[in-house]
Amino acid sequence: MPDGRPPARDLACPECGATVSDRWRCECGAPLEFADPPAPEGPPPGPDEAMPGPGGSGRGGIGARSGLWAFDEFLAVGDDPADRVTLGEGMTPLVDAERSGDDPSAGGWDAAFKLEYVFPTGSFKDRGATTTLTRARELGVERVVEDSSGNAGAAIATYAARAGIDAAVYVPADVKESKLRAIRRAGAEPVRIEGSRADVTAACVAALGEGDEGRRNGGAADAAWYASHAWNPAFFEGTATVAYEIAAQRGWEAPDAVVTPLGHGTLFLGAYRGFRRLERAGWIDEVPRLFGAQAAGVAPIVRALHGADAADPEGRVNAAADGIQIAEPVRKREILDAVADTDGDALAVTQTAAERELERLHAAGFYTEPTCAVAPAALRELRGRGALSPDDDVVVPLTGSGLKG
Repeated sequence: MPDGRPPARDLACPECGATVSDRWRCECGAPLEFADPPAPEGPPPGPDEAMPGPGGSGRGGIGARSGLWAFDEFLAVGDDPADRVTLGEGMTPLVDAERSGDDPSAGGWDAAFKLEYVFPTGSFKDRGATTTLTRARELGVERVVEDSSGNAGAAIATYAARAGIDAAVYVPADVKESKLRAIRRAGAEPVRIEGSRADVTAACVAALGEGDEGRRNGGAADAAWYASHAWNPAFFEGTATVAYEIAAQRGWEAPDAVVTPLGHGTLFLGAYRGFRRLERAGWIDEVPRLFGAQAAGVAPIVRALHGADAADPEGRVNAAADGIQIAEPVRKREILDAVADTDGDALAVTQTAAERELERLHAAGFYTEPTCAVAPAALRELRGRGALSPDDDVVVPLTGSGLKG
């Protein structure tokens, strides 16, 4: 790092307590976290005030030109604005999706939708990509690798291009052509892997180089750095900004509940971490209940909470929700802890329910990809079973663009 620029923050292991400068995971096998994440002091800004710090210096309120970097006082990366790898991402719209009686074409969700599909690459994964590539730049990384079912890979490839860093993205052999095309056009190398989603991850990890289990990422001249949306704590720094934006857009009042798609938990856990930090800073009074919508047939969190029948109600995989078909989430225990801590839940959404909900979304003007339909479908079920009352104030992120479908 050049003289006069702040060093990248250290990482710590929540399991064994080890502190390291940088690795893709701890020697004990646990995911790492930032050792000392920042938090702002004092009250939140008013509606016409900018956030403190470099990111909040835009005119017209909270970082009008800074996007999610308006919340840099909460972020453990990008201490030097010159390191930030950004395309202006963030501050996505929060729009009403009102109750609509018996007209299914108009929705009937009685919620607010956070339009995450308007990001530069068409998905919420840009939140994590901007902070992950910023971390890579802070460390002087020259090549990154990622494994992804599509959206995260496209985001990492795009932001690597923005940073001038070489990238390779390991993807399932049957990845959608639209997502593969996005990776290629960003100049990254797509590597298609036959087999399960776990096989894709294994191939990517193997590409990090010999001795990877115990060495620092980027420690050798020919080594790749693992820009993983499941393992890398910098990615979760980015996804946590969804909570900061929701709170800011609602006058620093958290909703009663948030319902998100749930695979590896990058958005679910990002929201949890973000709302918890806001609560610790005294900017909101209470963390909302968090609900995760999983793909039926590949629903490990639902299985852990409610058993096999609840996780696979139709006896077949929800093939439409390909973006969240994660059988072994890296942070499974943390997801379960977040569910318990917020009095939330997880439920499995069938392909039939997801496809019906996708039609409702499109008919109501929300042009999303199939995977993100599981969250409003889950909301419909939660309302129907009484887990969320008619008076509960709910936010649902719509996570990916229909242009990717």
